[in-house]
Amino acid sequence: MSTMIATRDAYGQTLAELGEENRDIVVLDADLSGSTKTSVFAKKFPERFFNMGIAEANMVGTAAGLAAAGKVPFVSTFAIFAVGRAWEQIRQSVAYPKANVKVVATHGGITVGEDGGSHQSVEDIAIMRAVPNMTVIVPADGPETVKAIRAAAAYRGPVYVRLGRNKVPTVFTEDAPFAIGKGAQLAAGTDLTFVTTGLMTAHALTAAELLRKEGISARVVHLATIKPLDGDILLQAARETGAIVTAEEHSIVGGLGGAVAEFLAENCPVPLRRVGINDRFGLSGKAEELLKYFRLMPADLAEVGRDIVARKGV
Repeated sequence: MSTMIATRDAYGQTLAELGEENRDIVVLDADLSGSTKTSVFAKKFPERFFNMGIAEANMVGTAAGLAAAGKVPFVSTFAIFAVGRAWEQIRQSVAYPKANVKVVATHGGITVGEDGGSHQSVEDIAIMRAVPNMTVIVPADGPETVKAIRAAAAYRGPVYVRLGRNKVPTVFTEDAPFAIGKGAQLAAGTDLTFVTTGLMTAHALTAAELLRKEGISARVVHLATIKPLDGDILLQAARETGAIVTAEEHSIVGGLGGAVAEFLAENCPVPLRRVGINDRFGLSGKAEELLKYFRLMPADLAEVGRDIVARKGV
């Protein structure tokens, strides 16, 4: 985990590559293409790029129309605007008719940093997960983002992809397999399982190393796809390790932790702790400072891991 790549950078490059491969791909942005990195596509294919201005609802509605005409539209803006300002259009014009629109939102989570709580989306995964027909993906790093964007382009139907602002450690190799709806076990363990998404997967791998030095065996399962959830990998983890800790850069209400808790409560109840933002808004500060403040660092995960192993009586 040495190379640092921002998932939004991987998105911009991949989108431009897809533009060469498929002339039906069109891109819409809400006056933020320099930040969302759709500007890379815009420079190569100006005739297939549409800056819709600060009019997110109109952008999504236009994308739905383009999808109805046979195009494959990718729409991008910050997560807080994509899910907030355009929610009704996503629901009514994209998800309800199963339009082939890909909503790729950047600047998700508290690592938006100094922009503060108003611009730090901590509820977007929960909102999109609740929308019928919507597929929800949160890649861990640059290489997985490349595969996720390609998978979204090939998939027929609505997709929401959440990306970040800052560079994050690389977890996956370029040849690692990726499939929508499939999780990945990144570390073996028998005492507990960290179930993670996004940048928290790298933190969980470090936390597992910390625990291993103490004689605690922690499995790490990464779920890039929040919806549909990989029930098979969750059942195996719950049955074999008997304790689950979820970790996400998102509210513990309704996101990854909520999805996993719902699934395990009905299928294999085990001790479970949700690590994330505890039902509050973010704050202004540097990304690293905020991750420490909200207790989302590897040492924090390790502490929760110790507690849950003690709770299950190991």
